[in-house]
Amino acid sequence: MGTRNEFCWPVRVYYEDTDAAGVVYYANYLRYLERARTEYLRSYGFEQDELKQQGIVFAVHKVSIEYRKPAVFNDMLNVSVEITDLARFSVTFKQNIMRQSDQTLISSASVKMACIDASRFVPALIPESIREAIRGI
Repeated sequence: MGTRNEFCWPVRVYYEDTDAAGVVYYANYLRYLERARTEYLRSYGFEQDELKQQGIVFAVHKVSIEYRKPAVFNDMLNVSVEITDLARFSVTFKQNIMRQSDQTLISSASVKMACIDASRFVPALIPESIREAIRGI
């Protein structure tokens, strides 16, 4: 697709992230994915609050996630972000969560984000500045 190489963001598992079994509670993986996507945009110079001031926000439209292995308290994880599709109104990310110590794949996900007009909550075109940055133009 001509985009920059895969982006990774480190995350440490805190006690508060775990459930009664001592593993990361399944919904918390979504938080890790969200943090990595936020940092991915930030790495291009795009801040979520500034985008909202410009009249757009990105909202999750669809998520498919597969849990493969448990992550536990104090694990250091790498959360990757890679664009698999960049359309006019949406962007789809492939994301993996890997344990740093042994490169075990913890979970994998596909996340489709819709670009939304912040005031009317209807689809909006992804700004050309974002499209160009992602493509490396």
